[in-house]
Amino acid sequence: VFLFKSFDQTTTLILFETRETVTQLRQKKKMMFFSFLKHCPCILLFLLFTLFYISTEAYDPLDPNGNITVKWDIINWTPDGYVAVVTMNNFQQYRHISAPGWSLGWTWAEKEVIWNMVGGQTTEQGDCSKYKGDIPHCCKRKPTVVDLLPGAPYNQQLANCCKGGVLTSWAQDPANAVSAFQLSVGGSTADTTNKTTVRLPQNFTLNTPGPGYTCGPAKIVKPTRFITPDKRRVTQALMTWNVTCTYSQFLAQKTPTCCVALSSFYNDTIVPCPTCSCGCQENSAQTGSCVDPSSPHLASVVSSQGKNSITPLVRCTSHMCPIRVHWHIKLNYKLYWRVKVTITNFNYRMNHSNWNLVVQHPNFDNLTQIFSFNYKSINPYGLINDTALLYGVKFYNDFLMQAGPIGNVQSELLFQKNISMFSFEKGWGFPRRIYFNGDNCVMPPPDAYPWLPNAGSKQEVSFLALMIASLVAIVLHAYS
Repeated sequence: VFLFKSFDQTTTLILFETRETVTQLRQKKKMMFFSFLKHCPCILLFLLFTLFYISTEAYDPLDPNGNITVKWDIINWTPDGYVAVVTMNNFQQYRHISAPGWSLGWTWAEKEVIWNMVGGQTTEQGDCSKYKGDIPHCCKRKPTVVDLLPGAPYNQQLANCCKGGVLTSWAQDPANAVSAFQLSVGGSTADTTNKTTVRLPQNFTLNTPGPGYTCGPAKIVKPTRFITPDKRRVTQALMTWNVTCTYSQFLAQKTPTCCVALSSFYNDTIVPCPTCSCGCQENSAQTGSCVDPSSPHLASVVSSQGKNSITPLVRCTSHMCPIRVHWHIKLNYKLYWRVKVTITNFNYRMNHSNWNLVVQHPNFDNLTQIFSFNYKSINPYGLINDTALLYGVKFYNDFLMQAGPIGNVQSELLFQKNISMFSFEKGWGFPRRIYFNGDNCVMPPPDAYPWLPNAGSKQEVSFLALMIASLVAIVLHAYS
């Protein structure tokens, strides 16, 4: 500090020598680092790999092979490009795409254009001013395609199109888990007589409608084979490539979207959703806005934003979640036990059509009966039958209304007891995990689960107190 306060020549020389010494030390460190990498090339390769590698995979333990596969089938060559049918298959067991639907984007490798489309359309045409006569459907280098709405003209329809971008999950309704459109691509410099010169599109993106999906690069695969309706002839595509898109809940939203509450007949305690499960009321920028259901301005606030908005408008609660799942152990019989499941929608802006619930519990291998819900077993690990897909009955309760008096659906499940493992102790009767529409719900901590009145540490304390009381009574009796 004293040297910086004096400005004579000596101070300047000392500072100059100090800077020179620091520079020499830095150069020596760099030389040692590169010398180390020279003698350890494996470490250098590892650093380069971690620098340029971008992960495009997302793993779901209950659906390890779930993904959306986008398949391009070239069915015809044209003088300046090709005609392709693009098919989207939702191979996810319980995650679907709801309204307003999917949007698929990519980047052309060259200066391709889309001359025309059937079964879909691009959101923007782009600058096509250089074309005279026939104007392309889209001239953007990064087009975005969306599905046509139901009721589109017949000359614009294609098989599996025109659903408004809605895709059901594979386990729930495989017939409606596919979407397709056809496009005619031009402006390519590739030799159409040689498919090896075709340059594939790049940088695929899939929004549903928000983020969450990450798409890998296009990969050439074996050409798709098509069977005619009379099943007497088989044709195949001229060229086929696939793009695989996987989902990550962490990319889709910053906070969870659902939580779980627990209760039972043997304990008066109702374990609510953990506080701030999906955010806190104080942090409105993170969770979105909330409203009091008793507010006189509720109707005007909801109607001003409209339904199916991405940003939720939830009821003000301690958990701030748009969806709450309540698991209640209702009754206990000699050979069976019954559970009531209630799904409540706290979002005033979102209706959930074709909703589903995934529950993991070891007693699902002995599910005897389910009321007012559909049930399908999911076996992600082969013979272990502990995961169930629950969804509504069509035209009865497959539509979960927005927050309000009728914004809930409920059902009861009857299980047969497996004597070798059944127990109400230590929270065994509660689920291990719950998903709503493919998103993992926040569970209460295990130590907060409703316990049996005479179970656990309470029983040990009561027994110890009884023993001490007995000893005291014996001692008093001996000295009396």
